[in-house]
Parts: sequence; C-alpha cells; structure tokens
Amino acid sequence: MAPEAARIGRSRIFSSSNPLYAVTGLLVGILVGLTGVGGGSLMTPLLVLLFRFHPATAVGTDLLCASLTKTVGSAVHHKQRMIEWRIVASLALGSVPAAVVSLLALSHLGPMSLKAASVISLFLAAALLLTAVSVFFRPMILDWADRRLSASSERNPRIRTIVLGMALGVMVSLTSVGAGALGTTALLILYPRLPTARIVATDIAHAVPLTLIAGFGHWLMGSVDLGLMVALLTGSVPGVVIGSLMSARSSDRVLRPVLAVTVLAVSLRMFAA
Repeated sequence: MAPEAARIGRSRIFSSSNPLYAVTGLLVGILVGLTGVGGGSLMTPLLVLLFRFHPATAVGTDLLCASLTKTVGSAVHHKQRMIEWRIVASLALGSVPAAVVSLLALSHLGPMSLKAASVISLFLAAALLLTAVSVFFRPMILDWADRRLSASSERNPRIRTIVLGMALGVMVSLTSVGAGALGTTALLILYPRLPTARIVATDIAHAVPLTLIAGFGHWLMGSVDLGLMVALLTGSVPGVVIGSLMSARSSDRVLRPVLAVTVLAVSLRMFAA
C-alpha cells in the first residue's frame, strides 16, 4: 500500500467543496443508472486512487451515500410491490450480525491506521475482481447454475440465503462493494424462478439496512466525511435519474464488457497499490 494512499483523511489538494466530487458523483450515478451495478464498485476506488482518501473514509462515506439513495429506490420498488420481504429478512439475519462483527474488528485495528488501510484495500481489490467476473460472465454463470444448482438450491434456500447475507455483510462493511452485482447474481442463482426485476428490487431493499448500519458504524469510528458525502449526492442523485432514462436506449452487449473491463482494471490497480 503506497503511503500517500493510506494518508489519514483527504488529500490537501482537494477541499470538501471541490466541484470535482459532484462531477464524479454525476458520472458514477449515470453509470449506475445505465448498468445497475452498485456505486461502491465505482465510487470507492475512485475516492481512494484518484482523490487519495483513506480507504476507510472512502468506504464509510460511500456507505452512507448508498443508504440514502437505496432508501429512495427501495420505497419506489415497495410501492410497486416488487420486493420479496421474506428474502430480505433472511439476508438481513446473516448480514447485520456479520456487519457488526466486521466493524468491531475494524475498530480494533484502528479504522484510520495504516494496517486498516491495507486490509480494506486488499478486500476492496478482491471484491472488485469478483464484481468484474460477475458482470462479464453473468449470463454464463446463470446458465450453468440453472443446469447444475437450481434444484438443490430450491430445497433449502433460507439457510443458503442467510449464509449469502453473512458474506455480503462482511464484504459491504469493509469495502462498500457487493450489494449490487454480486448480491443480485447470487440471488438469481438461489431463486431462479423469480423474475430478475423482483430480485433486483429485493437486493436493493436488503442493502438499505446493511449500508445504513455499516455506514453508521463507520461514522461512529470517525471514518465518514459528511462534506464529501453531500458533494457526491449532489451529483449522483441526478446522475442515477439520467442514467436510468438513458438505459432503455443503451446496449447491454456493449456496456457489460466495458464496465467489467473497467472494474477489472481498477481491481488490479488496487492490488498493486
């Protein structure tokens, strides 16, 4: 881990009112609206690699941003009756305790320490690598799972869902990545009979308590920059709207591999940092 990447707090080059934060939020929001991939896969590594925030600050700030934006999305999906709340409950049964344990472990390390920066960066790089694989190979993964796993998965889905929640709780708390592409892909494997739209809505609803608890935990540890959060939301909220409106005219065949390669490149850069 390069010393400058692990510096406590934000780089002196950028102030919390820097318009680049809002512009970054706008661009990431557009990509999220276009692809549906969680903002943590894009925003968190940008804050670490480009703006030189401490990894804990990048993760904590992004988590609180995500809790607000996903609350809005969850409310919309709930109004449309698209959420499978029994699945949300099973996921939360695993993810919430796992998130609390992960935050306690991070607190023991010292969230703004060099050791914590190294651990978070390693987990972030691994989560981004998994996300890139999930995005690029999703059709093949789902096809394989449909032929090999669907029957056994449906026999006892609740236990598997709780275990999935535990994995997401650890990953999201330490990296802010996982509640989007990874969570959706895993749920599509576990519940192949459910329409994709309901899976996506359910994943978003589960992300609300998870990101809120994890983000609040980071805030208690002092690893959240509220000024940065406001700046990012200023750009990301309209960005998501714009991206969502553009998504109907975009080609998934083009966007998916481009996004996967981008996330893969960022992952390799995080491993090298």
